[in-house]
Amino acid sequence: MDTKRKKIEDLIKTFYAREDIPAQLAASARYSLLAGGKRLRPLVFLELLEGFGLSLNPSHYQIALAVELIHTGSLIHDDLPAMDNDDYRRGVLTNHKKFDEATAILAGDTLFFDPFFLLAESDLPSSVIVDLTRELAYASGSFGMVAGQVLDMAGEGKTLSLREIEQIHQLKTGRLLTFPFVAAGIVAGKSRTEIESLRKTGQQFGLAFQIRDDILDITATFAELGKTPGKDILEEKSTYVAYLGLDGAKKALHVQLTAVKAQLTELSVMPKTPLFELIEKLDMEQE
Repeated sequence: MDTKRKKIEDLIKTFYAREDIPAQLAASARYSLLAGGKRLRPLVFLELLEGFGLSLNPSHYQIALAVELIHTGSLIHDDLPAMDNDDYRRGVLTNHKKFDEATAILAGDTLFFDPFFLLAESDLPSSVIVDLTRELAYASGSFGMVAGQVLDMAGEGKTLSLREIEQIHQLKTGRLLTFPFVAAGIVAGKSRTEIESLRKTGQQFGLAFQIRDDILDITATFAELGKTPGKDILEEKSTYVAYLGLDGAKKALHVQLTAVKAQLTELSVMPKTPLFELIEKLDMEQE
């Protein structure tokens, strides 16, 4: 996985070194993209492709980077004063603190649009590019991440049901984490039925990741999170921990991750691969 991370970061540096991108915009985009991060979404996509028996090529890395750009753009906007108003992300100053608010907004904007340029430039069949474009837009906009952000803000200070909490995070976090699963199925030429099974697996993975994030918000330190802990409590957000309790949330996380591994095995992704190791590291009941 370290080799894959390095290739992703090399692609970031190459893309945002282009002379036809304004220097301030490129610097702001690079700053947030290279500030750290687990590269979870691109790694899941790349590991799944290898799990399906494909040899990775430059186009696969372009798709992997596309979803990472949108994720990072969402973090830049999420940290803005009008949203979560945070000073730190991934252990360093947030984009609007490092540069300024207008530059951060525009950097987030460019990270929402550049992914579709990357997809269009990839050396893949046009039908695959169309399918990937549809799925990435679906995961990102009015049917996905942005919709989840709106519902999340509307829910602040309210007591939400578990179903309402799940709906918010299925959109806000889950859709972009589902994309790598669906995208891998599309690129690998899987059947419609198999792709829908991958979508279901991705949704469960996304739910698990959000449960874990809620747990870390109250249990981790600034050094571990790279951002201000306890924000959910301060903003009076309904979370899985608030609804289920800490132990209940950890059990729910374990159940979701166990289901993800079982479904991947059914889809002929071999266990004991780096992807399974990555999933197991997220399980707090095993820590």
